[in-house]
Amino acid sequence: MNTNSLTDQEFRQFQRFIYEAAGINLSPAKKALVAGRLAKRLAHYQVDSYGAYFRLLEHGSASEEAQVAVDLLTTNETYFFREAKHFDLLREFARAARDHLRPVRVWSAASSTGEEAYSIAMVLADCMEGAPWEVFGSDISTRVLEKARAGHYPMERATQIPQAYLKQYCLKGIDNQKGSLLIDRTLRSRVQFAQVNLNAPLPQMAAFDVIFLRNVMIYFGSETKRQVVARILAQLRQGGLFIIGHSESLNDVTDAVESVMPSVYRKR
Repeated sequence: MNTNSLTDQEFRQFQRFIYEAAGINLSPAKKALVAGRLAKRLAHYQVDSYGAYFRLLEHGSASEEAQVAVDLLTTNETYFFREAKHFDLLREFARAARDHLRPVRVWSAASSTGEEAYSIAMVLADCMEGAPWEVFGSDISTRVLEKARAGHYPMERATQIPQAYLKQYCLKGIDNQKGSLLIDRTLRSRVQFAQVNLNAPLPQMAAFDVIFLRNVMIYFGSETKRQVVARILAQLRQGGLFIIGHSESLNDVTDAVESVMPSVYRKR
């Protein structure tokens, strides 16, 4: 089927769908992306238009399909040790906690396929030296969470991983797995993943010392952004760190934090 056959009216339906499901604003520039990503679902159900596929979602005649559509329409660009300064700061935080015999809990709140959560885990495993630590990764997409739990990645994703960490925490694929890496089983077992929709009431969780929410708010409108940040900061300990993307800001979003450095805030 011709993926250019997504009409403006149909595109507006999917804009509303993903906004209501995940709080994400899809700009008109994303029309071709939506058409391309959903084309295979039209073929799967043998329907001849995006409107017919939308009606299938709307009427719930395929109850699992709404999650499939959410998975396809959420953007999941990520790689290991993205924004190195954030991980330098995490090292300092972890060492200070270790020196004061404090456990550390970190939440990767939009963990996608898991690279961010495992980067955090490598730093904590290295710096905490036997002191207790936990990493929790969450995403709205069940598809990317399956990949995160597997911890299996193309080797080209590893370019930013420090060599010492690559040797200690990653297994290099051989034979038919050549060109890939697997996160070591012991480290994988220390990272828990679960589906969480940040645009809805959050599940019951113990408080975190550091929360990463990077490159997500750019998809939210101002009111959604305020609501999501308020929910997330309620899960952060006083004095804890809230880390966002470099292209994002909390100006006019919340006064519950103070700036530590660009894209890093401390809860008051």
